[in-house]
Amino acid sequence: MNHVPRRTTRSRGPAAAALLATVLGLSACADTGSGDSGGNAAGGETAGSMIVITPNPVGGNNFLELAVEGAEAVAAEQDLDVRVFESSDPTSIQQNVEAAVREKPDVVVGLSFSLQDAFATVPVDNPDQQFLLVDGCPAPQPENVTCAAFREHEATYLAGVEAGLLSRSKKIGVVAALDTPFIRRWVDPFAAGAASVDATVTSTALFVGGDNPFGDPARGRAQAQVLADGGADQVLAAASGSNVGAFEVAASGGFQAYGVDVNECESAPGQVVDNVLKHVDVALASAVTEILAGNAGGAKVYGLAEDGVGLTALEDDVASSGCLIADHPDVIEQVQQVRQQIIDGTVTVDDPAAG
Repeated sequence: MNHVPRRTTRSRGPAAAALLATVLGLSACADTGSGDSGGNAAGGETAGSMIVITPNPVGGNNFLELAVEGAEAVAAEQDLDVRVFESSDPTSIQQNVEAAVREKPDVVVGLSFSLQDAFATVPVDNPDQQFLLVDGCPAPQPENVTCAAFREHEATYLAGVEAGLLSRSKKIGVVAALDTPFIRRWVDPFAAGAASVDATVTSTALFVGGDNPFGDPARGRAQAQVLADGGADQVLAAASGSNVGAFEVAASGGFQAYGVDVNECESAPGQVVDNVLKHVDVALASAVTEILAGNAGGAKVYGLAEDGVGLTALEDDVASSGCLIADHPDVIEQVQQVRQQIIDGTVTVDDPAAG
């Protein structure tokens, strides 16, 4: 079947979500052949629906933008309406989850570990509703919650290998959002990877913190400048929207940077070495497809072996990526070897989130 493009609709809070649902319903009745939500290629109703709940506004957050792209892709393939409820704090997260359940979609999708608390309780009270949590998993895990998680620490270790090989000052660093076990998946393995190829390299981690750790470019810039002033010449930016500030310091020549989730090499042209990639769009689409096919529950973890995480250096298009690593084929070759060693189990990367 050929599907028309879906229009992804976003709202903030359950009141706005309810209003939007009413508007969309009227729109579908008025013009089912327009290509808006509510219509398919034949001009009829769609087969189902999906609601995606974010912990923060989507704009400027690469992880959330990539996840929404995955939702849009699977919605087109499975003939689903897709709506995005954007949250701003724990209270709005809880409200949005409850509002989504009242809509009774085929799948309620939560993005990131920030929704773990809500997904530990609301599904228990709504056993007939299917939930998907991407990038986290509640403990205990309700039977109607499917989890898609990642072994980000494996790819971060590889980026650390690059940093250790490329650092001239023998000082590297990380600007991360928060000092939590989960976020340390982008901190500790980066240092460990560098140390594995050069024991003289030292690593410093600074955290954005504050009221908006994932979206505060000013605080990200300030922490990055501290690392630059301290002599770090290889810095991983792992703070989502706050990365903008770190890349500004890189662009001024403060250091060579590393991005996360997607290719961020154009964020500071000529100053970004590589990116710790997380294929959240593919994982989300795959999990939704499985749930709709009746294979719900359990957890799928994506690491190097599953191509769920990786580096731009290991992609086929690295030569045109705009990343500095493309100029270091010798480093890429060494990283490829370490990647295979991790997959084979001859190199073990400790997971900071494992306790």
